[in-house]
Amino acid sequence: MSSMDSKITIPWLEAGYTIFSNEGPKGLKIEVLAREVGKSKSSFYHCFADLDIFIDELLCFHVLKSTEIFNRVKLCENVVPDVFEVLYEFKEDAFFNRQLRINRHIESYKLCFEKAHKPIEDALLKFWPKAIGLNDKPHLARMILNLTVENFYLRLTDETFTEQGLKSYLDEIRAIAKEM
Repeated sequence: MSSMDSKITIPWLEAGYTIFSNEGPKGLKIEVLAREVGKSKSSFYHCFADLDIFIDELLCFHVLKSTEIFNRVKLCENVVPDVFEVLYEFKEDAFFNRQLRINRHIESYKLCFEKAHKPIEDALLKFWPKAIGLNDKPHLARMILNLTVENFYLRLTDETFTEQGLKSYLDEIRAIAKEM
């Protein structure tokens, strides 16, 4: 994060976070950010110098936010309802991750996703094998989790990000695991 006063930079980062979550990097335009924050474009340049520096700060902001998610997932005991509740609470973060995955051809986005997601994935592994019926095959459960995460972000929309949508998806994963 920037060494600048967070009271000044946080509103910009929060606005950028929402825009990136909804539209991806193509939505990050200084004019749009300034309008969202209610400040001038020169205020943006005072804080970040240019859009590339802002994006770097935004990615750091995401990694910091993912630490909170990790800490919450560590406390979970089950996928349903525990992890689902965390996902709902951090919906915008899930959509931010989705944009990182979609745009993973950009190295900084790929690295940010990995840095933000890996601890969360590791925390999930304490109960994921049981959740999909593969307690006796933790290595296979990890591989399925990797595929599940990839597919989850490909499928993620406002329409699928519902309790029923998530439960249906978990049921599909369980059915696949049962066949193994």
